[in-house]
Amino acid sequence: MLCALIMAGGKGTRFWPLSTEEKPKQFLKLVGDDTMIQMSVKRLEKLIPIERIFIVTGMRYMGLIKEQLPNLPFKNIIVEPVGKNTAPCIALSAFHINKIYENATIAVLPSDHLIKDEDNFLKVLNSANEFVEKNKDAIVTIGMKPDRPETGYGYINYGDMNCDINGCEVREVKGFVEKPDLHKAKEYLKNGNYLWNGGMFIWKATNILKLTKRYLINTFEVLSEIAATRDEDYNRVLKEKYNNVDSISVDFGIMEKAKDIYVIPGDFGWDDVGSWEAVGRYREKDSFNNVSMGNVKNFDCSNNIIISSGKPIVISGLQDIFVVESDDMIFVGKKDGMESIRELKNRIS
Repeated sequence: MLCALIMAGGKGTRFWPLSTEEKPKQFLKLVGDDTMIQMSVKRLEKLIPIERIFIVTGMRYMGLIKEQLPNLPFKNIIVEPVGKNTAPCIALSAFHINKIYENATIAVLPSDHLIKDEDNFLKVLNSANEFVEKNKDAIVTIGMKPDRPETGYGYINYGDMNCDINGCEVREVKGFVEKPDLHKAKEYLKNGNYLWNGGMFIWKATNILKLTKRYLINTFEVLSEIAATRDEDYNRVLKEKYNNVDSISVDFGIMEKAKDIYVIPGDFGWDDVGSWEAVGRYREKDSFNNVSMGNVKNFDCSNNIIISSGKPIVISGLQDIFVVESDDMIFVGKKDGMESIRELKNRIS
């Protein structure tokens, strides 16, 4: 039985000042009329009923989850008392889901990525589920075919084809590679057997727990104690014990050590929407290549990104700038300096 686990605890500092720790990227309308997390859930509902879609997040985002996803059952919101990276977060969720749906297969997915060809994506996801149902110890990840030498993503190096399911190739994973420099990224693109790593994994809940026990025994023991707690004491014990788990990513904690890892190459218009430039790629532009969101008017302007959260913004005679207005401030800069937003935030915080 296929369940989805959407990871929704990130802080999204690259979209500051619009994105804040109180309302991070996944809760913003960056590339459409829905927020990123609403887009993620609507996409999945074509394949998985809402009763089997789970979201793991921080306590501070419970209100936003309920507000933006009113049809999501309350029991499907899994709360981390404190952020401890992805390995314990996924294992905590596996314990929770396994109690509700025995023998569940879990698709671990980001909350804030864009997928343009949703039908193709769901075909790949369903094929991954079919493979895992037949190969209980397998982990299947989904890798995106690169079309440029991207330095902002990790890569998956793949090898021989294991099988074909519904027209989707299932290939062996030779290794995961951290974000490369431009020279390496060009090599990967030329080589042809590297895919972008979008952080999507499909595996059995029992396998998640088995591998956590094998490679992160302390985390497994802490979470086992929490999972065995009576319902009336669960939240108290979770808060008391969860800080004792290892703070480690699933990539370092499990993926780099595990066997039986496979990848399905996907080509469905994926983007992690990790920067304002990415927003500019997908938002509608006027005839002068301006991207405007909210209450914006421009005169004799070109190649700008202007975003208003409420207050009217009027610009005149400007090129190649960005303006972001939030509840707290107005941020103005050159477009070619947008990558330094995180650094600027740290300097003025």
